[in-house]
Amino acid sequence: MLKRFSDGMASAEMFAAAVLAATVTLLVLLNIVSRALGQAIYWVDELAIYSMVWMTFLATSAVLKKRQGVAVTILTDCLPARSRRWLVVFSDLMILAFAAGLFALCWRWYSPAALWQAGFDVQTFQAETFNFMYSENTSTIGIKKFWVWLVLPVFALSLALHALINLYDSLRMAGTTAGEPL
Repeated sequence: MLKRFSDGMASAEMFAAAVLAATVTLLVLLNIVSRALGQAIYWVDELAIYSMVWMTFLATSAVLKKRQGVAVTILTDCLPARSRRWLVVFSDLMILAFAAGLFALCWRWYSPAALWQAGFDVQTFQAETFNFMYSENTSTIGIKKFWVWLVLPVFALSLALHALINLYDSLRMAGTTAGEPL
């Protein structure tokens, strides 16, 4: 069941990344046209950047789920199949550790427990924690930056889920005999 959820999440991430890629393209074209007409729309640049950042994180999570990341395989190609399987397990463990570490840092950065204790009052939260992330606005769009930065904990959670599923699969494969295909 968790594997199906991870697969569905990866598909949704790729779809969202594709929509964001199209959005970036349209925003850049809008920017070119508006500047050529002498009527630059300044918030378009910022929105294109944030769309590209979200697109990158969402696509990265899905690509790592599908094990389609760029890799240099000169060393691993020389190893026996069993050793390659254990290297895949190690790789999955490192991705899971990275995702867990990133989520821990995001938890500390966003401080949801402290925000809750402050009664979701940003002023009280800032006074108690000296964390001003909830009050910073973007330069031209005018939304709170924490909405833009929310891609990091979302990425960490989805990457952790994908890595956990991949680790389970690679551990099952690592236990197979060396004669079976990788």
